[in-house]
Amino acid sequence: MRAARTRTAAAVLLAASLALAGCGAGSADTASDGRRGAAAEPADAGAADRSAAEGGAGAAGKPASKPAAGQHVIRTASLSVEVKDAAKALVTARRVAADAGGHVENESTERVDDAHLASQIVLRVPQERYDSVLAELAGTGRLLDRRAEAKDVTDRVVDVESRIATQRASVARVRTLMDRAEKLSDVVTLEGELSRRQADLEALLAQRASLKDRTTMATITLRLSEKEKPPAEEPEEGRPGFGDALSGGWNALVGAAAWIGIVLTALAPWLAVALVVFVLWRRLVRPRLAARPRPAAPAPALPDAPRNAAGAPAGPASPKPPQPREAPEK
Repeated sequence: MRAARTRTAAAVLLAASLALAGCGAGSADTASDGRRGAAAEPADAGAADRSAAEGGAGAAGKPASKPAAGQHVIRTASLSVEVKDAAKALVTARRVAADAGGHVENESTERVDDAHLASQIVLRVPQERYDSVLAELAGTGRLLDRRAEAKDVTDRVVDVESRIATQRASVARVRTLMDRAEKLSDVVTLEGELSRRQADLEALLAQRASLKDRTTMATITLRLSEKEKPPAEEPEEGRPGFGDALSGGWNALVGAAAWIGIVLTALAPWLAVALVVFVLWRRLVRPRLAARPRPAAPAPALPDAPRNAAGAPAGPASPKPPQPREAPEK
């Protein structure tokens, strides 16, 4: 009978723990869990539940529902400073952070042109040295821009601490139930529940560590830029003198000669081919054309002499006698 009663109490405790321990508050869930166990189970089952809750509270240490002492603030700032030498200013920024007990988180440098550098460095310094470090960094050159932000996360820190305590108590209760479980199925179920709650606890611990780092160390982003030198002033243009005219004419002559040389160089292959063709024509073709006989030109044909009616050539035509003029009528 005693063994059966113990198994029944363990099963009821498993169901109650899975339903309540994951989302309730630490001490309130423990008290309500004990009252429900006492109402539904025999006296020995209620005692077992109370002992499990006491073990969880012991593992958690002090109650986490107690508010954290002091105020928790996340401080960030950004500075833009114009300096004469960015490399020396970077050395100064590293030294200031090291003297304050901080460190360099990341750093980048780029060359704007052949004579100017631009750098950015992110520093982490303790909260108590935040203002003094900002003042020293702003004094390295001419301050161009400054931005600062303070975010109060006290409520968030208190909430995370409370959830950590509750989760630790929940993990301790599941471990107590695993020690008392006899069936293999109960052990498997409890192991899965323990793994899930342990993972949630580790996530909360990582969140608390991140909050602690951000509230104890301030973040300062420093941008350094070198002052650009003004461009050299060009001399004013005046009237050209004799030397300028002579220099311009000589440059024009040299340029024209250069272009003529380029044109002749481009035409050189064509001129060479033309010269070879001319020599061949003069030495070979022209002598052969001169040696050929030319045909005689035909004699010009004489005009036919006039002939009479008998067919004989007629003599020279005799001039007609003058005819008398008629007298005009009166």
